Amino acid sequence: MLGERYEKVMERLDRAVQAAGRKREEITLIAVSKLHPAEMVAEVAALGQVDFGENYVQEALEKRETLDNMLPLERSAALRWHMIGHVQSRKAAQVAGHFDLVHTLDSERLAQALEKRCAQAGVQQRVLIEVNVGEESQKSGVDRKNLSALADYVQASCPHLELQGLMCIPPVFDAGEAARPYFALLRTLAEKLRSEAGLSLPHLSMGMSGDFEWAVMEGATFVRVGTDIFGPRPPKKTA
Repeated sequence: MLGERYEKVMERLDRAVQAAGRKREEITLIAVSKLHPAEMVAEVAALGQVDFGENYVQEALEKRETLDNMLPLERSAALRWHMIGHVQSRKAAQVAGHFDLVHTLDSERLAQALEKRCAQAGVQQRVLIEVNVGEESQKSGVDRKNLSALADYVQASCPHLELQGLMCIPPVFDAGEAARPYFALLRTLAEKLRSEAGLSLPHLSMGMSGDFEWAVMEGATFVRVGTDIFGPRPPKKTA
């Protein structure tokens, strides 16, 4: 069943790429394994999936340790891990240098914390700025009006952070084409930053199980798919 779901997502992605007139290598599928066990990650990795996304720092680190003991060294070392959940500044030490890409940089405070920890460890950390495209008070992400200032801060004050692009979660959920205007907005914001700040910003992280085809149409380079690969998420365990 897991393999069938994965193959269906890959087929959908191939069709979306073709419809958008893009090249398949331009888009990376991130399999979002939040709350799912390491055994399921290993099964998907065996199908050839390399990029995995996690929302919770501690869960991600524990799962990776389990997989290091479960998989052959060369396979576990080849996996790329993405932090796609909100990161609290106090957890910067657990994040800095431990993820291939952090998708959710949303404040100068977090940038400062990540920079400090990266400098101490002597590592570089690739990051995306999360933008609150729906201007929703309950969601993380920098407001559009503050995006340029945050990008400038990272460039000027955080030499150990490599700003790679933008990320968003639209206010509509599993709504297909209804999310497309928000993906178009993120693309426009990235184009503006490239022009004004001279940044390359090669990546846009946008699109999930119910709408990633439309994200591909608007230039996504990362799509984040969880439920359509792993199935419904189990409830989060409480202490």
